[in-house]
Amino acid sequence: MSHHGVGLRAVMRSVAFLTAGVLAVPLLTACGGDQDEESKPLAGQDIAPAGRARLADGGTLRWAVDSVPETLNTFQADADATTTRVAQAVLPSMYRLDANGRAKRNADFLESAKVVDTEPKQVVLYKLHQQAVWSDGREIGAADFAAQWRALSGKDSAYWTARNAGYDRIEKVQRGANDLEVKVTFSRPYADWKSLFSPLYPKEVMGTPDSFNEGARRKLKVTAGAFNLKKVAKADGDVVLVRNPRWWGHPARLDKIVLHAVPRDKRTEALAAGQVDVAEIDPAEAERIVLASRGKPTPLQGPGARREQRHAATRYAAQQQSLSAFEVRKSLEPAYTQLALNGADGPLADERVRRAVARALDRKAIARLVLKPLGLPAVPVGSHLALSGQAAYADNSGALGGKDTHEAEALLADAGWVHGGPLGKPKKKEGEKVAGGEGKKADGQSASPKASSKASPKTSTTASPKASTKAGKSSGTSGEDDGTYVVGDDDKPYGEPVREDHQDPRDSQVGRAKTSVARVGEHPERGGVPGGAYAPKGTPAAAGAAVGALAKDGKPLTLRFVLPSGPGSATLRAVGERIARMLDRVGIRTAVTKVSDDSYFKDHIANGEYDLALYSWPASAFPATDARPIYAKPVPAADGSLNVEQNYTRVGTDQVDQLFDQAIATLDEGRSAKLVRKADARIWAAGGSIPLFQRPQLTAVRKNVANVGAFGFQTPHYEDMGFLKKSATPGSKP
Repeated sequence: MSHHGVGLRAVMRSVAFLTAGVLAVPLLTACGGDQDEESKPLAGQDIAPAGRARLADGGTLRWAVDSVPETLNTFQADADATTTRVAQAVLPSMYRLDANGRAKRNADFLESAKVVDTEPKQVVLYKLHQQAVWSDGREIGAADFAAQWRALSGKDSAYWTARNAGYDRIEKVQRGANDLEVKVTFSRPYADWKSLFSPLYPKEVMGTPDSFNEGARRKLKVTAGAFNLKKVAKADGDVVLVRNPRWWGHPARLDKIVLHAVPRDKRTEALAAGQVDVAEIDPAEAERIVLASRGKPTPLQGPGARREQRHAATRYAAQQQSLSAFEVRKSLEPAYTQLALNGADGPLADERVRRAVARALDRKAIARLVLKPLGLPAVPVGSHLALSGQAAYADNSGALGGKDTHEAEALLADAGWVHGGPLGKPKKKEGEKVAGGEGKKADGQSASPKASSKASPKTSTTASPKASTKAGKSSGTSGEDDGTYVVGDDDKPYGEPVREDHQDPRDSQVGRAKTSVARVGEHPERGGVPGGAYAPKGTPAAAGAAVGALAKDGKPLTLRFVLPSGPGSATLRAVGERIARMLDRVGIRTAVTKVSDDSYFKDHIANGEYDLALYSWPASAFPATDARPIYAKPVPAADGSLNVEQNYTRVGTDQVDQLFDQAIATLDEGRSAKLVRKADARIWAAGGSIPLFQRPQLTAVRKNVANVGAFGFQTPHYEDMGFLKKSATPGSKP
């Protein structure tokens, strides 16, 4: 998974209170944890809706994607966002998400589904659509459900599965009263049963380990959706979907959908060249398309010979003319960006320091930085486990508290970090423990520097981080690192502008005029001069250096802040620079290291080679199941390492785990949602990760394409996508 988002459903998908500090934790009951008020999405979807009667019959829609997928099996570790898109179009799903991010019955496949027994076991009865058939004409039925359960139950290690959540609670799958009924009996109560069998693969894929592991990587011989899979052309970068003649629902308006792999930084050129009709884009490209649609080309910049300038200007003008046929459809992605704080070791192992970092942040200002220029609601995310509009959402940030510089400074002082502390090797009496030196661990957890991840995350999008944790422990360097520099040693005041145009902060001299830059991949010593001049331990601070810096036991408070360096990561870098300035105001210095996008997640986040980092998680309609691996308390593995699952902050507690377990086992949906909210409030209180903002979703779409764009929470309805008839006017009423 990339740092943009982790695909929860595709990869399976804290709280010690401050008891001895100077500040008290707010009561969780006052944080919204038990609220039943229904929230609404902050932004609706933007897809240019049009009734089917206004759409032409036929046509090919060319859709830019990140890559041709390595597998078409969403239950494998290397599945990605394109795998999910293909599955949505060509495979059955019993439930799909609505505009509020809530699971709704898919009437094309399911006439009804309900819990018919709870004692002695939970039993769910599915009644399938009478016309639901696979592309070979065979009825969809109990044999397919049973094959998928056996493959994903976790009982047979020959199946290379990435996740078993929910399927491991099934005891048996049986045919019901007739061929259209499927009865699923659970060994243990399972609240998130609606998450299962979406997508549903045919028994031909799930029936044997060989067919599961290899048979569905490049082809799907049997499908059941509005579209069929025609081919996967790796060399051409194409996945081709064609209209399914056996489809019993509303016939697809399009003849064909071609998913074409286009790198993020090449999408404007692909749109202008007519290679694609739809593409998710970054803010800079969105601005260019908006200007083109208004007939206002952006002036060219940069030196060059006159002939080169004229050539570039001509080419640019031609591209702008082509781009005027597109518009930007925008919403908020069902994913949020967070600041992760690695609590395994170092200063952030002390919960007081983590809480101080959180209290130093102005989350509203960060949300405005990213979302206001795009005209989207700039509201900070208030939950780790759901987004506004979803059933489990409540703003529980009060469990940690908002921006308060004085409280942040008090927390740091209580943890032993003081202004003007002596630098150099500390002296202590034999047997004496330095106050706070080992840090306070949540629930007494002893974090291990050997921590390693056993998960294999992949993206969303987001959302998605797209990365594997199979790589070895990183040394903190990369061949493409942009280097390390320390924020806070340039004597610049807090509040100095950070570029808000989402361009690479390296293009600006703001905040860099006096910073010292270390060698590529070099990190500041924990001891020594706090600043860019990384002198050996014991070197006294130069006169006037690092005014206001905090120190403890001869060590400056400097946190390693790892950020991606790729062309699609400018927004994260801008946010990172703003956060560094906020932390500097309370005396926390940040050693910023920029690394290649490929290395960012697998070598740094997953391996714990960071103190601070920015990455995203997607929202789930089933947080009790999908979010548990992200916040579960790390446990020691047999080899002495720490098994963190997807909890890359290494912060967790038994209490949070228990609340998740209770929520999963509670069949009362209202009570389950309340338990999830309580778990979220306690995750906030631990300060392992700080949700910042819901990610913007920007999609460039040809103006005559309807029912496509920024979908928000809702699962796309591929059969309703199409080109407007020539008599239909874009933007008119559906």
